[in-house]
Amino acid sequence: MAELLTKFPRRRTVLLASLLAVGMTATACSAPGEDRSSTQKSDAAVKTELGTGPVTLEMYAETGFPLAKALADEFSKQHSNVTFNIREDQFTVIVENAPRVMASDNSPDIIRLPTMVDLVKDDLLKNLDPYFTAYGWDKFPASQLMQLRVGENTRGTGSLYGMGLGYSVTGVFYNKKLASQIGMTQPPATVAEFEELLAKAKTGGVQPIMQFNKNTAGINFPHQALQNQFGDPTQVADWIFQKPGATFDTPAALKATQTIQKWAQAGYFTKDANALDYAGMVGEFQKGNGLFMFNGDWESANLDKSMPGNVGFFLFPTESPGGKHVAMSAPNTFGVSAKAKNPDAAAYFLNWVHTNAKAREISVTVGGSSPGGPSDLPVPSAAPNTVLAETLKASQQLGAENGAVDFTANATGGIFAAAITPEMQKLIAGQQTPEGYVKAVQAEYQKELSR
Repeated sequence: MAELLTKFPRRRTVLLASLLAVGMTATACSAPGEDRSSTQKSDAAVKTELGTGPVTLEMYAETGFPLAKALADEFSKQHSNVTFNIREDQFTVIVENAPRVMASDNSPDIIRLPTMVDLVKDDLLKNLDPYFTAYGWDKFPASQLMQLRVGENTRGTGSLYGMGLGYSVTGVFYNKKLASQIGMTQPPATVAEFEELLAKAKTGGVQPIMQFNKNTAGINFPHQALQNQFGDPTQVADWIFQKPGATFDTPAALKATQTIQKWAQAGYFTKDANALDYAGMVGEFQKGNGLFMFNGDWESANLDKSMPGNVGFFLFPTESPGGKHVAMSAPNTFGVSAKAKNPDAAAYFLNWVHTNAKAREISVTVGGSSPGGPSDLPVPSAAPNTVLAETLKASQQLGAENGAVDFTANATGGIFAAAITPEMQKLIAGQQTPEGYVKAVQAEYQKELSR
């Protein structure tokens, strides 16, 4: 999202989503099909002791996401010899800047990753396999780190190149007062029940969905939620991970796009969705101007403060009763630059984020997400009767059902900006057909993979 996110002010992407292709200048070339995951492996021993000498860690993070700074502040509090110099930019700016910044002599030690495969191909990301061994990250659930691996020019397998600062889950937030107003007594169990609630809301004068679609396609959240249910989510994952033969042009993607078009024509999205940015969406939802909002758990703590007791959350329902839940779930990914001046200290910080009790608490209370890490470590609890408690419960449910998939926005470095966002905006405005949307996204995907 995260992707997903997404990335928008506040943490905001989903995960969010995601990634703009930039003309990355290759610092090294490889033969077609060569596994880049092995080219950076070093036989040099890595240090797992922080030491007592002064260290300044350069961090490049995303604007509006307080978690990175909160963790950095606590780390410096516990380790007074370490200070952080934090630069923040909007996600789209990081996407544009990352290759250039990471190739420079002033490359950050720790950076919010807009994409991974292209950065690995260009030898701009440090291979974390030596730290995986040194710190015993094999105690982490394998699925937790799968999205952070790159090998054979695809994601999902190979060497480790990133770690998460929180592991997000997406779903649907709802306004409890408005839900009661239209007769919703519990979350919908199927997509059909969800659509019935949308129709009731519209008939009752309640805005069914408050969703942004300006600058970055926030309507890709409900689109992928539908796509995940209308077909085999493994096919979606294969496409995101660039598996040979994978395609976006599937019956599931077409049906999801047709459904989004139907919702737009029915007025389930606001008329100005293409002019509504992420901050505006959250603001309108907080004012009570929408029943549902597709978003991620990173917004939980904020909503608990602004709408105490009036917000609920559920995983997007299944197509058939009793089906398996599938949801976009991704780490708020950070990596270590290949040219980092303090790679060992950076890795020490990433390990601390996952294993230190206070750091894990901050991931939950500030980030609103599961802290990840070793499976035998407890997840800090949230206050009862809060939406944060609901999103943490949903994350555990999704893990139990093994239903996590990455964001389609993360499939390539440029797919989100070059195809998903503009084509989704045209679809909502009635200037694109569902068939045209699916084919346009796949065409951009093939174009980028052929470079």
